[in-house]
Amino acid sequence: MIFKSIPGNTFLQWRKKMILKGGRKVDFDWLLDIAAGVSWGKLQKIILNPEHFVSLEISIYELEVIWESHLKDQTPLQYLISKCPWRDFELEASAEALIPRQETEFLIDLALKKVIDINSGRWADLGTGSGPLAVSLAKSLPNWNGHAVDISKNALHLAKRNLKSIAPNANVRFSLGDWWEPLKRWWGSFDLVLSNPPYIPSALIEKLDPVVKNHEPLIALDGGKDGMNAIKQIINGASNALAKGGWLILENHYDQSEKITNIMQNIGMEEVSFEKDLSGIKRYAICRKK
Repeated sequence: MIFKSIPGNTFLQWRKKMILKGGRKVDFDWLLDIAAGVSWGKLQKIILNPEHFVSLEISIYELEVIWESHLKDQTPLQYLISKCPWRDFELEASAEALIPRQETEFLIDLALKKVIDINSGRWADLGTGSGPLAVSLAKSLPNWNGHAVDISKNALHLAKRNLKSIAPNANVRFSLGDWWEPLKRWWGSFDLVLSNPPYIPSALIEKLDPVVKNHEPLIALDGGKDGMNAIKQIINGASNALAKGGWLILENHYDQSEKITNIMQNIGMEEVSFEKDLSGIKRYAICRKK
């Protein structure tokens, strides 16, 4: 729904005024795109042709309230507008779950390459949060049985809503509990398991950007003294939970790759490797059960 059309010159003057209040220009333009429907491409056309009118999907007043709330206490914009684009869909976002990051999208790319020749199987998303990995797997592997696990009841409800709105016919079971524990019934049958667990060392939490440390759930960030608490549980449990030939792919902190691959090798996993993110950081650890 189009809320209002305003002259391009007026819009550009207002945009400049809002950016001068503080914050990052890239964040304000993201807000214009996701909340008001003014994409980066549309914005460039307005800059080149300021005599044209701009159509907004919400009012300027609403945009000002959102932006000023963000500047006041650095609440993430995704929480303020309850939206977060991720891969080829848009998730509902709330403070009950971590905001999905762009680098986590690569977990899906890695996973689909590993199971490209398997028509049906069983996957699990451990620590699903708002459900980005679960939704992506459900869309990409429609003939598979899926499982999404989280220790937070509210996060699990959020993930259920996202799956229902994006992939309503998907065969996904949601389970409340700690990592592998609620999946014991299916141990030994998982062909693919993904996880973006909390992996930040406790001592580094206070050094995070305030927009993260003051608003996103600590349980989804803090990985314990060395950042490896959850990662160790997941890897060690994979010995029993994975099917023969099943894959485990984890996202990790920038300095954990060697420790993780050593653990994978020590418990007898095969094809142990890592992949780098777009910044060249060893961000993903991969292994396969014999």
